[in-house]
Amino acid sequence: MPFAEAESTKISKKIAVVGSNDVKDLIHVMSSGRNVEMREVQIPLQQRAPSLANPSLAQRPWTEPGFQPVQGGFRDRFVVSPEPKYCCEACRLVLCNPRQTECGHRFCETCIADLLSKPHPVCPADMEPLFEDKIFRDVCCNREIMALKVYCRSEKNGCKEQMSLQQVMDHLNVCPYFEVPCPLGKCKERMMRKDMPEHLSWKCKHRETTCEFCKHKMAQTELQKHKETVCPAFPVVCPNNCTYSSILRSELQSHQHDCPKAQVTCSFVRYGCSFKGLNQDMKEHESSFLSEHLRLMAARNTTLEAKVEDVKGEVQERYKVLPGLNARLMEVESRQEEMREKCRQVEQKLASMQKLMSSHSEKLLEVELELRALRAAREEVEVLRGAVENIRSRVTALEGGRGTVNAGTHTLGTLETQLSRHDDMLSVHEIRLADMDLRFQVLETASFNGTLIWKIRDYKRRKQEAVASKTLSLYSQPFYTGYFGYKMCARVYLNGDGMGKGTHLSLFFVVMRGEYDALLTWPFKQKVTLMLMDQGPARKHLGDAFKPDPNSSSFRRPVADMNIASGCPLFVAQTVLENGTYIKDDTIFIKVTVDTSDLPDP
Repeated sequence: MPFAEAESTKISKKIAVVGSNDVKDLIHVMSSGRNVEMREVQIPLQQRAPSLANPSLAQRPWTEPGFQPVQGGFRDRFVVSPEPKYCCEACRLVLCNPRQTECGHRFCETCIADLLSKPHPVCPADMEPLFEDKIFRDVCCNREIMALKVYCRSEKNGCKEQMSLQQVMDHLNVCPYFEVPCPLGKCKERMMRKDMPEHLSWKCKHRETTCEFCKHKMAQTELQKHKETVCPAFPVVCPNNCTYSSILRSELQSHQHDCPKAQVTCSFVRYGCSFKGLNQDMKEHESSFLSEHLRLMAARNTTLEAKVEDVKGEVQERYKVLPGLNARLMEVESRQEEMREKCRQVEQKLASMQKLMSSHSEKLLEVELELRALRAAREEVEVLRGAVENIRSRVTALEGGRGTVNAGTHTLGTLETQLSRHDDMLSVHEIRLADMDLRFQVLETASFNGTLIWKIRDYKRRKQEAVASKTLSLYSQPFYTGYFGYKMCARVYLNGDGMGKGTHLSLFFVVMRGEYDALLTWPFKQKVTLMLMDQGPARKHLGDAFKPDPNSSSFRRPVADMNIASGCPLFVAQTVLENGTYIKDDTIFIKVTVDTSDLPDP
């Protein structure tokens, strides 16, 4: 049972802290029904007696934890058989948390819940329909039931106590016949509370005990293994079967060096002696083979001297080569110095060339500006030349009809004035028409739900223009969080911006000045999600999201047409973009989503 396991674990942790001298105190605590912190232990009931109200359930096991039953009514054995008014109309047990219906019948809380869970629930007593809103808690009946006398739930173990139903748990917390788990964590046994002192004293296999050899404390189950394997004070037999019959395990390692029965090797083995025998025979071997050992040492010494002479000869040979190596090293160092000097000269030439190139670039720029001015002047000359030719043709025509010139001069001037005025009006209308057409296109593609799907065609051409610094960035059409909401757009650098220039695609979010900014809440606080759409079947879109910084000027109320863009300079690497399935038919799709779930109405 969960509660009981938690309690036993809690007590076992306390056992680990206290010493063996505190076991008697622990036994006293357990026998009195309190834990080691001197608070009453709420130990759940493992099995309850069946209720007399329903004898058919007497053989039904019931092991649910807690005072109240999980399903149905109380199954306790009452001193006086309960009146029928205290019994549930469904389970026929004594009511638990009684509920009264509109027709006046009483049910347990769980029983009425089961009835209401069925389609078209009816009262089993009179088949009247049941309605959840017309069922109420019967407090008075519950008070009377809790005052009924019952026998202890540990009656089967020998307890003869009687108490009210409300006092059952208080009694079980101190009942000597109530079954409780052993407080030692590894022990899974359960026993009556009155048997706990005896169990902890000598029956529990996991009780703490002391090794009689090393005085180390451990669980009873580990004592034998401790003696047989690791106890340092436990007497053991020498593995060589020497005359020492009993040796402490901690002294066995040192005994091996002096044991007369131990197998040893002659100390002159590195000089060539191959004798192996018992430790007790080693002294006799050393004394009898002394001359042989000296001979082996002399032979080894002669061999070492010969090797030393060989090494001396090699060292002298190598020493002769050192002057030549030293000369070559000095030559390499001089060459390295010459190379350094050449590198310095090349660097100086490179710096002067860069300065020269810079001056040439400035001159080329000046020449290009002059050429542009000359081209503009040439175009103006061509226009003037055409105007002169037109005037000449008109003068020639006028000279042919000079007689009527004076009469039509006033009329011609009037017509020219009207024509000029009409041309001006036509230009104004064309400008207004173009502006209206642009506004119509923007409104036609605008989104008012906080989501932008931006289709960018001709990716390669636009990318080349960005690389060539002709068009560094592109703006999307505006989109809105609502018809009267924030106005926003996206800005993309196809060749990157800032840290991502030349290596990444940079994507930014821009807050624009809108028609209804005076009615909105500032600064802008909505979560923004930027996403590059995958056009392949895997649909592995790349995205990033951020919450606006309220202190940033990018999210305050705009005073110009748009605020400073804010977003991701390293949004996606160009290698990932161009090698995946994000570009199809030379087109990419960018999605921007603004969270409008918590957006207040303007």
